[in-house]
Amino acid sequence: MRRIRLSSIVIRGCRISVQFSRVIAQSFLSSSKEGIMGFWDLLVVASEPVVQVMLIGLVGAFLAVGSHAILSADALKHMNKVVYVVFTPSLIFASLAKTITLGDIISWWFMPVNIGLTFVIGGALGWLVVKLVKPEPHLRGLIIAVCSAANLGNLMVIVAPAICSDNSGSFGETTRCHSRALSYSSFSMALGGIYIWTHTYSLMKNSGKIRIKMLEYGDLKDDAQEKQNDMEAPLLLPSTSSAAIDGSQKLPEDDAPQNFFERAKESTLQIAEELMSPPTAGVIMGFVFGATPWLKTLIIGPSAPLRSVFDAISLMGNATIPSITIILGGNLAKGLRKSRLNLSTIIAVMIVKLILLPAMGLVVTEVAVRLGLLPKDPLFRYILLLQYTNPAAMAIGTMAELFDVAREECSVLLLWNYLLSALALTLWTSFYIWFLS
Repeated sequence: MRRIRLSSIVIRGCRISVQFSRVIAQSFLSSSKEGIMGFWDLLVVASEPVVQVMLIGLVGAFLAVGSHAILSADALKHMNKVVYVVFTPSLIFASLAKTITLGDIISWWFMPVNIGLTFVIGGALGWLVVKLVKPEPHLRGLIIAVCSAANLGNLMVIVAPAICSDNSGSFGETTRCHSRALSYSSFSMALGGIYIWTHTYSLMKNSGKIRIKMLEYGDLKDDAQEKQNDMEAPLLLPSTSSAAIDGSQKLPEDDAPQNFFERAKESTLQIAEELMSPPTAGVIMGFVFGATPWLKTLIIGPSAPLRSVFDAISLMGNATIPSITIILGGNLAKGLRKSRLNLSTIIAVMIVKLILLPAMGLVVTEVAVRLGLLPKDPLFRYILLLQYTNPAAMAIGTMAELFDVAREECSVLLLWNYLLSALALTLWTSFYIWFLS
């Protein structure tokens, strides 16, 4: 009798599933042509900036390979230093000084909190990935950095204003929506720069120190020792590879122990050093000029006496995105065969970046709405959600080059992240628009 009852329950469940599938199919088939075209428009808008990044990256890869390669290892390092010292601070300063006001900084107070939460949640998920896949010690900071630091710069500036062309009018009149989206994106870029060039910069800097110690202890071979094995090293190492260390391996420690005051002094000096980095200095100066009306009138406007200076800074800032992307493509072409990442690590990082982190962003923003912490502007909420959805920051590649650590592994992770984001960003963006409508 129990078997008969169980069989009847299963049959009923199958019938309900079939009926539900029919309803979904009928709803899909009955959808209007305008709806299908609307989704296609969203697909184009969301994937276009990612495709642009990949195309420019291909240019960098082409320039870095072959017998007449222009981007040698030394050329990449020198180009990277110019981006770090000149181009990136110029881009951040120009964006902030032009679009941000003191009222915006006060009314958008939740945005820095939200970006901080993306780093905290992403960092925690990255730490879990490290515990699960057990990478080499000098790669742990890279994995946490990729999971926590999102591209809050060029992609935000491109994707957010472009979404205003959506025919549904979900975010208001197109011109006003475009202006607000550009302001939100610029503010996000500046705040993201603060977090990236302090938190992520510290992670990559510590990873560089760990790599140096591993070389000294003989736990890691340098590039010269590995040249003879380059032709045999695969792109994705299997999980049984000797490169995947077990959990019992410990990091090299300093010979002399430090007391509390010495550690506090060292931490304070490190924070001060990171706050004085060129990108962070660009953020601070951008906030000062943007929030001070009389300073803004000196450099911005048709009658500004220092207009030429601001135009020159903006021109240098425009070179940031293509330069970083070309460097990324060059590193990728040089490092595919030397990557020590196994397949399980790449899959775990992609799950965090493309699925778990955006889902957590939905929870965070919904809780903030229920608590009344957000303004009644769906575009503002969309920007907050987008901060959880964007692929990893390309500035991580800049830091990997600066500290000569995990350059090849960084390029591989960023490659997979941007390739898969072309689809993931499109799907999440479409869902966000439906959710906020």
